[in-house]
Amino acid sequence: MTIQRINPISSLTGRINVPGDKSISHRTLMLAALANGNSEISGLNTGQDVQQTQLIISALGAKVENDKGTCLVEGGKLKTPNQVLDVGNSGTGIRLLTGLLSGIPIRTVIDGDSSIQSRPMDRVIFPLRKMGADIRSKEDNGYAPLEITGKELVGIEYEMPMPSAQVKSAILFAGLSAQTPTTVLETQPTRTHTEELMTMCGVDLKTNQNKITVAPGRPEPFKHKVEGDPSQAAFWAVAGTIVQNSHIEIENLYLGPTRTGFIAVLQRMGADLQINPETGELVIRSAQLQATHVAAHEIPSMIDEIPILAVAAACAEGTTVFEGLSELRVKETNRLETIQSELTHIGIAVEIDQDSLIIHGGPIAGGNVNSHGDHRIAMACAVAALISESSIHIEGWEAISTSYPDFTNDLECLSGEGV
Repeated sequence: MTIQRINPISSLTGRINVPGDKSISHRTLMLAALANGNSEISGLNTGQDVQQTQLIISALGAKVENDKGTCLVEGGKLKTPNQVLDVGNSGTGIRLLTGLLSGIPIRTVIDGDSSIQSRPMDRVIFPLRKMGADIRSKEDNGYAPLEITGKELVGIEYEMPMPSAQVKSAILFAGLSAQTPTTVLETQPTRTHTEELMTMCGVDLKTNQNKITVAPGRPEPFKHKVEGDPSQAAFWAVAGTIVQNSHIEIENLYLGPTRTGFIAVLQRMGADLQINPETGELVIRSAQLQATHVAAHEIPSMIDEIPILAVAAACAEGTTVFEGLSELRVKETNRLETIQSELTHIGIAVEIDQDSLIIHGGPIAGGNVNSHGDHRIAMACAVAALISESSIHIEGWEAISTSYPDFTNDLECLSGEGV
């Protein structure tokens, strides 16, 4: 494992672009593979997760070519691959592909790394089987690897038992191959990327409040530029807030309402954040933070940002509470427990009460942490190091390659110091 030392710094200034949105990148590649013709996608996330999805659609028969930042995909003729489809560390990849492949008349096996093999797939398998999908997990235990034999599906109406954009999207992708329309009912809104992108490329999809209905069909070939990932911008939003004398500008962000929950939380904590929805620009200036209370209904709009928001809470005056974090137990790690263990190692007072995270503001001492293979834990600890009393050594730093391989370069650019 790689150990990265991050030192305290005096300021962060400059203008950067963060990687293309990872969630959107996965979905555009899958839609391009289904579309009968040539699609062009620019701005794809450059992390390992999205690279694995590119390899997978290529193995399924799509022709994929990367040319000067543009990914050209010729899709529409998927076939049985001659290899196991390896999603690497991507939960989005395995869940969405399971839905997509359930209705394609080919046989596939999907697998991933040890983290993926420990993440529950029953939440996807159950509704897909109601549609008629033939999905088998290892020893029928609901975990990867998954063997999928594509067959004719029927549309269903499915009420989501928990908020999950991945499960919703898996069902909608399967619905493209069903014989009748498929409807998903949400009790809480989640990311709308699948709905937006399907509509963009001609899929008959209708949304009425919490009800999303997709008709059978195939996407049309398209051109799309993937905007910057707000989940990655969140690290700089917190860093620029807690490091004194900082001024950061981030360009070309996706700022849809289901992805900006972290901005609203930081602003009510006192952060000086300005957004321009028309240009996708986020401007961050240093500010003093106050503790807040984050209710369970807010969590779906910031589920990936909880690790870095926990760092913000550690720098705030008072005690911050995040409620309704059960979903964090089934991320790349048991992220709820990992946040507690690693932040505790660097002197932050953290408690877990059932599915709530309680963080008491105070100084960050520094020390040694472990990413546990989780990219967001690694980068959150790196941001904490920027204002710690001494350096923080992060074991498992290579985890950042799954989503933000240029994180250290951007940190050097903003700090004007080597990392």
